[in-house]
Amino acid sequence: MAVLAEVKETKMKKNVFKTGEGVKISFTGEVEKQNIVKMVENCATGSCDCMSDQTKAKISNMEVTGTDGEVNLDLTGDISKEEIEAALARSKVINDNK
Repeated sequence: MAVLAEVKETKMKKNVFKTGEGVKISFTGEVEKQNIVKMVENCATGSCDCMSDQTKAKISNMEVTGTDGEVNLDLTGDISKEEIEAALARSKVINDNK
């Protein structure tokens, strides 16, 4: 008789989707809403280097919704999914929590 062990993935997962208004990022797993809010605040005040000034200029609105474990970030503007995926890879706020 085989015994199956269930392994829970607790790391944060990021899924980026292109929307009609811009880009939506869905964070699931080990994610705290306050960390996403901090990331957005850093971006809005220019105290992060995760994306170019040209990309930042394309974003007209950033909205964080959801709760710990399931947080959504909606970005409004003429931005590509690839630009945002690259910015997420460089974000110190969400990548320092590993």
